[in-house]
Amino acid sequence: MYGFNQDKNNMLSVLENLTASNPDEIAVQLARDFKKRRIEKNITRRQIAEISGVAVSNISRFEQKGLISLGNLISLAIALGYTSEMKSLFSEPKYSTMEELLQIRKNSSKKKAYSKNEKD
Repeated sequence: MYGFNQDKNNMLSVLENLTASNPDEIAVQLARDFKKRRIEKNITRRQIAEISGVAVSNISRFEQKGLISLGNLISLAIALGYTSEMKSLFSEPKYSTMEELLQIRKNSSKKKAYSKNEKD
């Protein structure tokens, strides 16, 4: 019975990650995941605040509401050992169509994006 529930929870987690598409849902999911990783390592909010330099009040707000600055999120990620994951967030191109992939390849050496009607 435990195996079934564990599989069911894992499937629900995967489905939830696939359907979270707005910024608020993603922020709340990040906060839940952060709190879970912090607790797994048996680190209190006060301890992670000391390690990261992020105020306890900011950590509480993040865990409860998903609200945090990018700088504080990076500091918390580093404190829990997720430096490489933060660094690699936008490191690889993402595409959903062959046309998009061809556009990425065509523009891979460009330094700026231009609209057909824009010069800047």
